[in-house]
Amino acid sequence: MRVDIEETEAMGGRNSTHKGLNSTQTNISNPATGEGIKSIQTTGVFKAVNFELYVKPNLAVMTFGVLAIICSTAYLAYMKSQLQESKTYVAIAEDGSQHLTQKKSKWE
Repeated sequence: MRVDIEETEAMGGRNSTHKGLNSTQTNISNPATGEGIKSIQTTGVFKAVNFELYVKPNLAVMTFGVLAIICSTAYLAYMKSQLQESKTYVAIAEDGSQHLTQKKSKWE
């Protein structure tokens, strides 16, 4: 963006008789539209840790990530259900050791 002093003088900012004497131009650099956080100066460590901020969205990678999270959650739910159905529990002995024992009914 270029700001010209002559433009400000035309708006009444200065006397129009000094038009040619002080016509300096100032360069202001602005990032391109759509760059967002990419235009901020950061370190390589920040870019490595926040990788998703600097990469274009990719449908294949996004699909893989969503499937990985869904599969991980389903596996954890499956393991929890298997542990509850197995009728076992972890018993702690007097010496502090842990043992996996079967649940027993008081009627047996």
